Order: sequence, then structure tokens, then C-alpha cells
Amino acid sequence: MEQPIPSVKKPDRATAMLQIIAQVKDELPLYESDTFACGPEGSCIGCPKKLLELVDSELSYWESAIANGRTPQFDEIRQFGKLCTNVKRGLVRNGVLEKYQQLKAQALTTDEAG
Repeated sequence: MEQPIPSVKKPDRATAMLQIIAQVKDELPLYESDTFACGPEGSCIGCPKKLLELVDSELSYWESAIANGRTPQFDEIRQFGKLCTNVKRGLVRNGVLEKYQQLKAQALTTDEAG
């Protein structure tokens, strides 16, 4: 006899948004001061500082709204996810994400060695 496959319960909309927010905080350099510096001689393609500020403001809005009992709609979750994906793409284009990942790796190495 085959064993029934356990059903995986999908998260509710607020939980889904909070999971996206946690992932964004982990993957994007929102609060790294090094990433808020403008590139040399205007070499940026889209301003990383402004892109990160945009994500941060949306992220703060949703954390506050969910804490106050507002449940995001599916299209709002999709729009926030799309915004974060596009910003991440811009950060990759500018080399900001690579720099952040290197700094993060160095910090982990320093913490483990110390």
C-alpha cells in the first residue's frame, strides 16, 4: 500500500509576506553603509541607494501594516516580490550585491576565527 503524501499547508497571506520580508532582509544589503555610497564617476546603472531606500520603505510599511492587523492581498504580495526581484537585479548589475556577499563572508570568517 502506498503511504499518503503528507499535505504541506501553505502559509496565510500575512505569513507569506513576512517570509518574503525575512528573505529580503537576509539577501539585500539594506542597512550596510558601504552600499549607500555612490559609484565612481557616475558608473551606476540605477542608483543602488535609492533602490534600497525604496525596498526599505515598502518593507517597513508592510511590517507595520501586518503588525496592525492588515492582511496583504495576493497582488500586493506579488508586487512587493517583483519590486525586490527588480532591485536585486539592479544591485547585481552595479556589483553591489557581490560586494555585500563578500563583506558578509568576511564577517562570518572573522566571527568563526575569533
